[in-house]
Amino acid sequence: MKVLSSLKSAKKRDKNCRVIRRKGRTYVINKTNPRFKARQG
Repeated sequence: MKVLSSLKSAKKRDKNCRVIRRKGRTYVINKTNPRFKARQG
């Protein structure tokens, strides 16, 4: 998982990426390709 200052770039990398907020943190998750996981905050 990458820690990024901006998640907009991570969201654009793959069409299956979803931005989700959990416990004050913002995550990008991708069920089909877990390589694109990222966290912010």
